[in-house]
Amino acid sequence: MLAVGSAAPVLALVGWLLAGLPLALAGWFSPWAMWPAGVALAAATVWYGLRRLPETVPATALQTGAVLAVTAASGVLNAILHTEQLIVRRDPASYAQYTIWLAGHGRVPIPADAAAFGGPDPALRFDSMGFYLQDGVIVPQFMPGTPILNAAAQWLGGVGGLLLAPPVLGALAVLVFAGTVARLAGARWAPLAALTFAVCLPILYTSRSIFSEIPSLILLFGGMTLMLDARFRVRSGLTGVGYLPADRDEQPAGAMRSALLAGLAFGLALLVRIDGLRDVLPVLAYGGVLIALDRVSRGEGKRIFPDGRLGVPLLVGLGVGSACGFVAGYFLARPYLEYLSGSLVPLVAVCAVVLVLTAVGAAFAPRITWRSVRWLPEIAAGLVGLILVAFAVRPWLETVRRTPTTPEDELTARFIEATQLANGLPIDRERLYYEDSLYWVVWYVGVPVVVLATLAAAVLVRRMARGRGFVWLLPLAIIGWTTVTTLYRPAITPDHPFAARRLVPIVLPGLILLAVWGLRRLRDRARKSGYGSRLLLAAGALLIVVPAAVTSIGTAFTPIERGEAAAVAGLCAAIPPDAPVLIVERVTGDRYTQLIRGQCGHPAARVALPGAADVAAEADVRRLVAATRATGRVPVLLAAESDQLARYGHPVQALGLVTRQDERSLTHPPDGTWTLTTNVWLAVPDN
Repeated sequence: MLAVGSAAPVLALVGWLLAGLPLALAGWFSPWAMWPAGVALAAATVWYGLRRLPETVPATALQTGAVLAVTAASGVLNAILHTEQLIVRRDPASYAQYTIWLAGHGRVPIPADAAAFGGPDPALRFDSMGFYLQDGVIVPQFMPGTPILNAAAQWLGGVGGLLLAPPVLGALAVLVFAGTVARLAGARWAPLAALTFAVCLPILYTSRSIFSEIPSLILLFGGMTLMLDARFRVRSGLTGVGYLPADRDEQPAGAMRSALLAGLAFGLALLVRIDGLRDVLPVLAYGGVLIALDRVSRGEGKRIFPDGRLGVPLLVGLGVGSACGFVAGYFLARPYLEYLSGSLVPLVAVCAVVLVLTAVGAAFAPRITWRSVRWLPEIAAGLVGLILVAFAVRPWLETVRRTPTTPEDELTARFIEATQLANGLPIDRERLYYEDSLYWVVWYVGVPVVVLATLAAAVLVRRMARGRGFVWLLPLAIIGWTTVTTLYRPAITPDHPFAARRLVPIVLPGLILLAVWGLRRLRDRARKSGYGSRLLLAAGALLIVVPAAVTSIGTAFTPIERGEAAAVAGLCAAIPPDAPVLIVERVTGDRYTQLIRGQCGHPAARVALPGAADVAAEADVRRLVAATRATGRVPVLLAAESDQLARYGHPVQALGLVTRQDERSLTHPPDGTWTLTTNVWLAVPDN
C-alpha cells in the first residue's frame, strides 16, 4: 500500500499534464474534452506504472498507517486554514486568475478586446501585474502546468474548489515524499520525515496557496521514486526478490516502463516551473552514466551493472517531458521566458554542455575503467563540508546587491526599500540578502537537520566512491546540485515567507531525507557499539521535528487573505451587466484588471498614467468614456479612493476588505502576519 500509494500521485499528474497540454495549445481545454482525456490518460499511466509492482517498500501496517495519518492531517489542517488569494498582489493570485481564465475559456493567450472601448487608443492598457501584453494579446506570466492541474478543482467546485486544490496537492506531496524516504531510508523512518516535512513553514505556506512549487515537488520526488522502483524491478528480475514467482518475467519490461515514466515526470517539471530545467539537469547526466555502465557491462561480457539498461528509457522520457515544457513556454509563456532570459540562456547553455559531455562519456565508456574515475566522488565527499562552511561564512564575506536596470528591477528595488523601512532596517534598495540563504534553511528546519544532512551526504558520497550505495546516486545528485545552486542564487524577492518557496521543491525535503538517513546510521552505529538506541532515537527525532515546528507555530494557525472570495464576488455583482470597466488608478489597475476580465467576465482595461502619477489624466478618461459610449455600452470606472472618481460620477464602494497578509521579513524567520486593507470604488460616468 505504501509503495503503490506514494507512486500513484506522480503518475496521475503525468497523465493529466500530457492530456492537458495539447488541448491548451489547441484552444480546446474544456471540461468536456479534458475530463475523458485527462482521466483516461492518468488512469493509464497509473496502471502501467504500477502493474505488477514488486514489494519495493517492506513496511508494516503501523508504519503505513502513520504515513497516511500525517498525510490526511496535513491535508485537513491546510484545507481549514487555506488562503483566498484572488486579488493579484503576488504569484498565488496570478496563478488563480490564470486558472480561472483557462478553465472558463479553454485557451490562452487572452484577447485584449479593444473594441469594447471603441477601438485602439494610446491611453488604453490591457496588461497588469502577472499578465503581459504581447502582439495585441495578453499572455499570463507563468508556465501553464499549474493552471492545467488546478483547472480540475475549478470545474468541480468553482472558485471555492480552486482554493482547496493546494491543500490536496500538499497532502499528496507529503505522501510522495514519504514514499521516497521509505525507499531510501526505510519505511520505519518515513513517518518521522513526513511529519517534519508537513510541519515545516514553507510547506505549510505553499500548501495553502496556489504555487508551482508543490506540483514541482511531486514530479521531482515522484520521478526519484519511479527510478528507484525501476532499479528494484531490474534486480528483482535477476534475483527473484520482492514479487510473486509468476511475475518474474514481467519485471524487466516493468522496469523499462518505470524508467520511461520517471523521465516523463522529471521532464514535465519544466511544464510546471521553468526552474525545473536546473533541477533535472543531474537526471541528464545520470542517464548518460547508466548508458555508459550498460556499455561497460557488455564489454565485460556479462551484466555487472544491470541498472544500465534503464538509461535509454529514462532519457527518452526526459526528452519528451522537457520538450513539452519548452513547447508550452514558447507558445504560451514567451514573454515570461524573455524576462528570465538573463538566467535561462546560461542555464540552457550549461544543459547543452552536459548533454555533449554525457554523449561523449557514453560513447567512450568501454575505454574508461572504474578506477580512473573513482577519485571524483572521493573529492566530492571532502567538498561537502567545505561547501557548508562556505555558505555559513558567506554573510561575512559578501553582500549580494543588484543595481536596477529594467522596470522590473526598479519595482523590486522599491519593494525592498519599503520592506526595509517596515522592518526597521538600514535602507539599501539594491540589497538582495542572498548571502543569508543558508540561514533561511536553518530558520525552517533547524541546525540539527542541516548538520545531520551534511554528514549523511559526506558519508554517502564516500560510500559511492567505494563502489557501494549506487542507489543514492540520482537522489543525491539532484539534492546536492539544486541545494547548492539555489542557495547561491535564490533569484527571488527576499522577503519571508515568500522567499521560502524557493526551498520547497528540493532543498528542504532533500535535507530532511538526508537527515533521517543520518539519524538511522547513528542509531545503527550506537547498536553496534553496545549502546541503547531508543533514547538516541527519541532525542534525534525531537531534534529533527521540534525546530521546524517551533518556527511554524507563529503563523501556522493564522489564515491569511481570508474574505477575498466573498469580497470579489460582491465586486463582480456591483458591476452592471455587459459594462466594460476602465480602471483609472495605478494599484487598482495592477490588482484587478485580469480579475475583472476573467473572474467577473467584463472587458477590462487600465487608463495609462502620465509620468509617475497614480491617477489617469482626466482628458484621457473622458475620451475613453465617450468612445465606449459610442459602442452602445456604458462603461464603469474603478479606483482605490472615492475622490479619484468624484469628478466623473457618484462613487460607491464596491469592495472593502480588512484581512491579514503575510509578514515581509528580511532578516529573521516570519513569526506573525500584517494587516491588509484594500478598497475599490466604482462610478458610472455622468452623461
